[in-house]
Amino acid sequence: MMEEAELCFPHLLNVSCKKYKRPHSETMLVYIVLSISSLTVVLNVLVIISISHFRQLHTPTNLLLLSLAVSDFLVGLLVMPFQILLTEPCWFLGDLVCVLFNFLPFITLYASVVNMVLISVDRYVAICDPLHYPTRITLNRVQICVVLCWIYCVLYTFLLLYDNLIQPGRYNSCYGECVIYVIVAVDLVLSFIIPVSTIIILYVRVFVVAVSQARAMRSHIAAVTLQCSGTVTVKKSEMKAARNLGVVVAVFLMCYCPSYCFPLSGYDVTIGSSTTILMFFLLLFNSCLNPVIYAFLYPWFRKSVKLIVTLEILQPNSCMINVL
Repeated sequence: MMEEAELCFPHLLNVSCKKYKRPHSETMLVYIVLSISSLTVVLNVLVIISISHFRQLHTPTNLLLLSLAVSDFLVGLLVMPFQILLTEPCWFLGDLVCVLFNFLPFITLYASVVNMVLISVDRYVAICDPLHYPTRITLNRVQICVVLCWIYCVLYTFLLLYDNLIQPGRYNSCYGECVIYVIVAVDLVLSFIIPVSTIIILYVRVFVVAVSQARAMRSHIAAVTLQCSGTVTVKKSEMKAARNLGVVVAVFLMCYCPSYCFPLSGYDVTIGSSTTILMFFLLLFNSCLNPVIYAFLYPWFRKSVKLIVTLEILQPNSCMINVL
């Protein structure tokens, strides 16, 4: 009777997975992180409303932040709450649902990565080729890139999980398990090595140019005339934007890299692995951190939130309010 009680499916004695009791501290950690999902939803809704509503914020860079906020919003609304089922000792919803449950986390994860690459490209052009930035990085082009970003993430996730979708549960060792297998080499190269290397290389270049420009401006500050002071102001604003977005990118990499660096030998997304849970929730927690970073670094976000909370955005022509 004791052995049967410890099985996920007691009537399947020989093929059922065994239940196990999770340590209390680990259980508390899981539920604390899951409770952050509501905060993640609220904060990212504020970002989405701010950028979508106020005309002054309709810039190529902010459109990329909007796409990132949509990804973070989906994480808080759907991915985080559903992970409670994946952290339970037994999976009772069937093999097909197991695969489908993992589609959204993969899509939102890859969307965040691609958005970070696009943000790095945006800052690279703005700092390293400022004269051509208005013509090369236009609102229409960024909109197309954002749409292609999400299409790519959906298709890539489908191809990555295709084998699991064709034969759900083929990698389970027993009933009551939810195991997702991916081709480690392909996923490691396409979703980690290439995008992370691209982000790092672009931002190293951005900060090298930004530092050289800052030194040049300091050395020639006495010779700056009123005529060219406007140009200097633009460069300072672009470098400030690069620094702020650099913080966003750096925090993302700190949350993203451990999930790949830890299991470089290959990984299975399995319930019951405390390391997998911790690394995955660290990744999800980044979705809550991004709006917090905006609140500290972007005055326009604080002003927008104040207008949203006080319901001033419901007034006529509120979209034209100056929030910069």
